[in-house]
Amino acid sequence: MSGWRKLGVIAGGGELPVVLAEHLAGTQRPYFVARVAPNADPALDAHPGATHGLGQMGARMDAMREAGCDAVVLLGQVQRPDLKTLQLDDVAISMLPAILAAMPKGDDALLRAVLNEHEKAGFTVLGADQVMSDLLATPGVWGAIAPNEQQKKEIAKAAKVAAASGAFDIGQGVVVCDGLVLAVEAQEGTDAMLRRVAELPTAIRGTPQARRGVLVKRPKPIQERRIDLPTIGVRTIEGAAGAGLAGIAVEAQGALAVRRDEIITAANRAGIFVYGFTANEVDAA
Repeated sequence: MSGWRKLGVIAGGGELPVVLAEHLAGTQRPYFVARVAPNADPALDAHPGATHGLGQMGARMDAMREAGCDAVVLLGQVQRPDLKTLQLDDVAISMLPAILAAMPKGDDALLRAVLNEHEKAGFTVLGADQVMSDLLATPGVWGAIAPNEQQKKEIAKAAKVAAASGAFDIGQGVVVCDGLVLAVEAQEGTDAMLRRVAELPTAIRGTPQARRGVLVKRPKPIQERRIDLPTIGVRTIEGAAGAGLAGIAVEAQGALAVRRDEIITAANRAGIFVYGFTANEVDAA
């Protein structure tokens, strides 16, 4: 990957920032981790960088500039802030009009506003997949188990529902079982959605002893692909397995897989499939 000299990794919560930092260290690319407190994983403390609160935008940008960063990648989970209690520095206060205008429009609009502010500050904004192409989901069957034809029909239905809800910036994940939509992801996130599915009556969902249903994750039609692409990891596999699902499907080249080998091992162990579908495959079904 060329086009930047040193990368600032603005790191929220979850494994994805850790995986990217490890990749940069292993490939000896210059980088600096701007850890967002209190969300960032403690494992990131082992990498070069600094820690700032969410509202310390100016201090975070200054730290990245002083470290020589000319490009940034924004990734990891950060909860929507309560602006009444958030401590803002002068730069963050100057961003408020754009942030406040975007907040009622949904997560994608809010993230676009944050991205735009970093571009205005002179940083090139990259997607995680532009830095580490191995993160992108690949098409086809990933592990030892493949979806059958009925499950592929459910994948197609869930993908269409995800596209429809995503057009309203609602979420990226949908669970379908026996043709019935069991859950649509909203603000709670994928893990909480799967816990919700696990609490439904077994008459309408699968069980670990008799697996039924699929989780589908795909980008929103309005998705800014440099930030917040759908992501799966081992925890997603565990949640799907606990909810009695038969498998997980993600849009190939439109989702990120955190520690792919571990995902496949966990899916094989649980007896569920992981499948990368193409947009044409499901939209034409």
